[in-house]
Amino acid sequence: MIGLTSDEVRRKGRGARREGSNGAKVRHLVPGTSCLRDGFWSLVACHLPLLMVAMAFIATESRAEVPAFESVKAGWATTEGLLLDRNGQPIHELRVVERGRRLRWLPLEGISPAAIQAIVRAEDKRFFKHSGVDWLALSDAALDTLFSRPRGASTISMQVAAQIDQELMPRSNHRSLGQKWDQIKAAQALEKSWSKRQILEAYLNLSTFRGELQGIAAAANGIFAKHPSGVSDAEALLIAALLRGPNAGPEQAGKRACAIGAAMESAVPCERIVALAHQALSPAPSIRPGVDFAPHVARALLSAERPQVRSTLDGGLQRFALDTVQRHLSDLAENSVADGALLVADNRTGEVLAYIGNAGNSASAFYVDGVRAPRQAGSTLKPFLYEMAIEQRLVTAASLIEDSPVNLITPTGLYVPQNYDRDFKGLVSMRTALSSSLNVPAVRMLMLLGADAFAERLRGLGFADVTEEGDFYGYSLALGSAEVTLWRLANAYRALANGGRWSPLVVESARTRSSAVMDPAAAYVVADILSDRLARSPTFGLDNPLAARHWAAVKTGTSKDMRDNWCVGFTDRYTVAVWVGNFDGSPMRDVSGVTGAAPIWLEVVNYLHRDIASRQPQAPGDVVRAQVSFDKDLEPARPELFLAGTELGHVAAKSPETIRVSIAYPGNGTIIALDPDIPEEVQRIRFTMRPEVEGYRWRLNGEDLDADANATFWRPAAAGMNTLVLLGRDGIEVDSVRFEVRGTIARSVDAVSHREEQRTEGKRP
Repeated sequence: MIGLTSDEVRRKGRGARREGSNGAKVRHLVPGTSCLRDGFWSLVACHLPLLMVAMAFIATESRAEVPAFESVKAGWATTEGLLLDRNGQPIHELRVVERGRRLRWLPLEGISPAAIQAIVRAEDKRFFKHSGVDWLALSDAALDTLFSRPRGASTISMQVAAQIDQELMPRSNHRSLGQKWDQIKAAQALEKSWSKRQILEAYLNLSTFRGELQGIAAAANGIFAKHPSGVSDAEALLIAALLRGPNAGPEQAGKRACAIGAAMESAVPCERIVALAHQALSPAPSIRPGVDFAPHVARALLSAERPQVRSTLDGGLQRFALDTVQRHLSDLAENSVADGALLVADNRTGEVLAYIGNAGNSASAFYVDGVRAPRQAGSTLKPFLYEMAIEQRLVTAASLIEDSPVNLITPTGLYVPQNYDRDFKGLVSMRTALSSSLNVPAVRMLMLLGADAFAERLRGLGFADVTEEGDFYGYSLALGSAEVTLWRLANAYRALANGGRWSPLVVESARTRSSAVMDPAAAYVVADILSDRLARSPTFGLDNPLAARHWAAVKTGTSKDMRDNWCVGFTDRYTVAVWVGNFDGSPMRDVSGVTGAAPIWLEVVNYLHRDIASRQPQAPGDVVRAQVSFDKDLEPARPELFLAGTELGHVAAKSPETIRVSIAYPGNGTIIALDPDIPEEVQRIRFTMRPEVEGYRWRLNGEDLDADANATFWRPAAAGMNTLVLLGRDGIEVDSVRFEVRGTIARSVDAVSHREEQRTEGKRP
């Protein structure tokens, strides 16, 4: 700047000249002109002030204290939590810190050479030549700042020095002269303590690239959805451009990347770079987790205070289970099935080995956890009902139960349970009733035990969702009208597998205490029934997805209107529970336990025992096996399990004469509503008795009905109260009920037409 004032420089503009003392033309540095092109003396003249400062600085001993590279690296804190499986392998990454977005520290070897090259060229092209400060670049920046626009000239080393010492960071977007001086000294000290590779590695990890993305790992993932090792030449130029303007728009960032490419003589066309900028920078950055197999467990366990947790999950099993759920749900999509959940637990420890809350990206609601969502249980509660009856010695596995139509009066109306196949089997053993999942026998068993007692037993098994008394649920509690979660249902079946002992499930290793909630002998008998392929064949056939390769006890369930489909069972080592359906509660189409959840259950069970077979547990001492036969060959003779003292050699059905005959329908207090849209002659009420015997007759409102009591269809003539009496063979009253008919009687079409003709004819003159 010797010989020219600043005003003269501005006036003369770029490339200004003046005569030297010897008449030579001397080019002076002006804004935008590099001294490196103007020869040695021009270099000296242009940069003399800063060169003098540099010499003074070099002569001054630096007192800056620099932390060790390893301590800076160790102090790096990612914003992502990491869930580990039981073997210490990563199974899910999850953001646990809301401020900033940082992934794990990335070594230089894990970064694309193209990215390193572009960033060094854009930020500090003489990085490998200077010793912390690029005095020439600093001089250029000082002159530009003085005569044109402010411009920085911090080297990579100077930027790293500021990144590790917050006192050197600019205040209000500008550094004071004192800060700049301290930054220069710190950069020099950094160069003496760290290698160039260490400085460059720290810079690439500590720098902010866009928005909240700090570090090249977060930048490559959040912008390009890839690892930094795979960054292409065009992507490298764009990443380098973002360091100077992290929040620049796509067009501006693209042009800056083009300029860097031109300086590097890159072969990537500018048009391609700009197109990439618009494609990559238009949407908000989104970090994709490196591993994402257990999101619901990760959200439950990880936090800023606990960023890394080892779970009980088995990584290999978790991946297999997720893939299995996704494949089968894809096959069921045409049946209006979108969602599913699965849980695998270790019988002995209660450790959860696989936890699939939903099908991932294909789920209808990504964040809904199907393992914890309460849904109607369907027939999956029946084993606990029968276990309770066996435990109280009210029935045995050989006891006969009637599977026939039944109409039950409830405060809300008539309850008429039906079997899944709309068929009734007559007298069946308890073993057949449970294995074949017959509904009417289960309702009869609930009537025997009491709904309040069964609801209390369910709460003892951990079903905290069963909050009401038994009367609230009524007879439908036997068929699973109560809402349960897959988590609690799986653990209740695990209690069956453990001989009636219950302990909590855990997703982190922990000591738990168990308590006895069921009789071990009764639990064993129920488990044996659930493993009996022959006993379940009346409903499911012999070849079905419940037939595992090795010993397994299993039960299916389907809730009302096919909204929930379950399959829960256990082997000697594992309990596996599966639910399929729709999170919005919409019904499935033509999906049962055998076609919905069971195939998933079977595939997972076979995978668990691919190397070691499952064997039936040893029976408790108070379980005895005895040969039993059935009257009238109701069922084939077989060896049967009994609690000691309840053994039977032969089971005979009661003859109708020994059973008290009563009115089965209508029940006392029944209200029957007539439909005005149905013609009069079509509407009928059938009177039925239980059991059906010959010779009995009906008396309605004091008048004997002609028809036999076994085939009586009565046509109501008017609304009102009615008294129905059942008469025995001797004409003596056996039972009576009062019921009410409400509504209006529709007339037949012919009758209405006839009356209309008469009315019309009467009006004729």
